[in-house]
Amino acid sequence: MGKIIAITNQKGGVGKTTTALNLSASLALANEDILVIDSDPQGNLTSGFGIKKEDMKAGLYEVYSGKASIEDAVLQTIIPNLYIIATSMDLFAAEIELLETQERENLLKLLLKPLKEKFRYIFIDCPPSFGLLTLNALVAAESVIVPVQCEYFAMEGLSILIKLLWRIRGNFNETLDIEGILLTMYNRHLALSRQIADDVRRVFKSKVYDTVIPRNVVLAESPSHGKPAVLYAPNSSGAQGYIALAKEILNENNLLF
Repeated sequence: MGKIIAITNQKGGVGKTTTALNLSASLALANEDILVIDSDPQGNLTSGFGIKKEDMKAGLYEVYSGKASIEDAVLQTIIPNLYIIATSMDLFAAEIELLETQERENLLKLLLKPLKEKFRYIFIDCPPSFGLLTLNALVAAESVIVPVQCEYFAMEGLSILIKLLWRIRGNFNETLDIEGILLTMYNRHLALSRQIADDVRRVFKSKVYDTVIPRNVVLAESPSHGKPAVLYAPNSSGAQGYIALAKEILNENNLLF
């Protein structure tokens, strides 16, 4: 049975979508069957795979609103065994409509049940805010990957998020766990980057991935070409960082890369 992992941080610009894009691609290139869900109405993950609205038979909004089944929304990406449930700006409406829905925090969990057997991992890319879309993702997920930018205020934002996750665990999802904390946008030449990385490791210890994602222009550039960095420039330091992360995750779960 597959594992559902939300990629979340209420702080914007920390590398959530970049992580969803490149980690899912790296695992798929390692011959794992992967599904990634774009739960951010901005749709950056969708466009990062080169998918346009006209390419979508249905998106996440149509699934939430009952206009399409979740199976109808699954779309193959440019990587053979990597699939996406894409989204568009219509998803903004889902947050309002969910307010009037019974079991509104459990809807995504129920919708994903038919797909869990089909994929090794299901990743949910969350919006940079806490609302019903993020709550649905955290209730559906078994664990979370938390990207943390190696810059000022990182520890403060991380502490707030951890308190929020434990509240979700206490009220909605008692099995929710931290899959790992991922240090992103790391610059080894900057003392601040090194200090933030050391502080996060000191506080959260084994929950922090060994892999660190460097600040790399390719990671920002590749989505404009509709490709993850691991396809666009596989030898770049950013792409190599996500390939290393995929290996680390597979090793932790006793799977061969």
